[in-house]
Amino acid sequence: MNHLRSAAQIGFAAALACLLSACSEVSGYRGPSTITIPPNVQKIGVRPFRNRTQFFGLEDKLRLRVEEEFIRDGRLPFVNREAEADGVVDGEIVNYIRQVVTYDANNQPQEFRLWVIMNVRFIQRADNVLLWEEPRLEQEYRYFVETSPGGRTEEEAREVIWDFFARDIVKRTIEGFGSVSSASEKKVPTETLPSNDATPTIKPQTAPPTPQVAPPLPY
Repeated sequence: MNHLRSAAQIGFAAALACLLSACSEVSGYRGPSTITIPPNVQKIGVRPFRNRTQFFGLEDKLRLRVEEEFIRDGRLPFVNREAEADGVVDGEIVNYIRQVVTYDANNQPQEFRLWVIMNVRFIQRADNVLLWEEPRLEQEYRYFVETSPGGRTEEEAREVIWDFFARDIVKRTIEGFGSVSSASEKKVPTETLPSNDATPTIKPQTAPPTPQVAPPLPY
């Protein structure tokens, strides 16, 4: 009887594992490969981020938030000078897009979707070894205009996005995993809001650089 019970339990466990695997394949979930941070990486630094969008200043605020999150986490010492770091985070913002999601009865924007995409990687500085890389890491946030109850300004929505990025980057670096979502090139809209309400997708490197302007003001 015990042998039969054990066999049944093993069979059930195997069936459950197959079911979970099948569900993951159907849903299209992609988790990053787990890594363990090398023991010789004892201090963390963050390089100045690059900004491939036309809006200046975004990269500085994102980098500052990532640095603050490493300091808050505290599991590895954060250093300001790259020369003192064993591992460095390197990143660039490649898309900044704001879209209207809903309109009110007067055909005025009521809800926006803010979508930011970046490339980020972690490098072992001494021998320039790439420890992990997440191309087209994306974060998005939907928010109502500031005149609505619980609404936000665009600047406040950006701060939420920076928080999302910072937590994912720190978790990915320290623990070897995190909530990671890479955007497909096909997902990036070809049409966005006119004027200064949205940023076009990154231009080819061969194109002349686009002059940067201040981030758009809230609607």
